[in-house]
Amino acid sequence: MLVAFSVAPSGTPAAGPAPANASVHDAVAAAVKVVRESGLPNRTDAMFTTIEGEWDEVMDVVRRATEAVGHYGERVSLVLKADIRPGYYGELTGKVERLEAALGQAGTAGKEGQE
Repeated sequence: MLVAFSVAPSGTPAAGPAPANASVHDAVAAAVKVVRESGLPNRTDAMFTTIEGEWDEVMDVVRRATEAVGHYGERVSLVLKADIRPGYYGELTGKVERLEAALGQAGTAGKEGQE
């Protein structure tokens, strides 16, 4: 399965008031560190981190990443989207490769005989 998720803290951290800079990059870094240390295939972009694996192992990583963000605020927001397709592996890159191939074919469609 593929799971794309985003976590962000809100409220006052347990250790005291939030810093003047309201950026959440430190909290997000804590979550991404958990993901990367998991050993599961993963990719992080500007909005989400996507991980690939079996249900139990993926959800365990999401739980631990969410808990890591919890140290930065009294509440945590979690957005999660899953593609559950049993028996398929390597889809973190495979889906993108198929999309790029389709785009390449789309770019040449209708150009035959125009040269």
